[in-house]
Amino acid sequence: MSARAGRLSAAMVAQLPALRRYALGLTGQRASADDLVQDCIERALRRLASLDDESRIGAWLRTILFNAFVDDRRQLRHRVDIVETEFLETLPDPGHDPQRRYELQQVLRAASTLTAQHRQVLILVGVEGLSYREVAEEIGVPVGTVMSRLARARDQLRLALDAGGRQAGAAAAG
Repeated sequence: MSARAGRLSAAMVAQLPALRRYALGLTGQRASADDLVQDCIERALRRLASLDDESRIGAWLRTILFNAFVDDRRQLRHRVDIVETEFLETLPDPGHDPQRRYELQQVLRAASTLTAQHRQVLILVGVEGLSYREVAEEIGVPVGTVMSRLARARDQLRLALDAGGRQAGAAAAG
């Protein structure tokens, strides 16, 4: 193994927790996320020569992971309807308050209804803490597109949460 391959392999291992978190955010399911990360790493290893800037390995891996996610969705032609509670374990602890845990589950279910591109921007900005400019560079779109996708994602989340709240209220009243 060359020195470069060794450095890149170590850098990939260091990126695994963030990749897994990103994959969980996209898929909502632990098993699917693990499969997606594995597919990403396999693709990355085959394409090591295409990485021009080693300092951007995180963005490079996230791009590969997202493309693998989109490829999988095209093959399956359906959206994830169930968000596993295992994903909740990767997020900040909601404490012992069952209401907060329920609210977090509702947000995750609502997020699973977003398109892949909207979910991608929401996770990169909201969970990974990337700036709009960093996201724009990573996914190859203008900053305005990132802002627009994020605004739409937030609007769609709000609508999905409002609809879910109305359905829960109707069920409780019925």
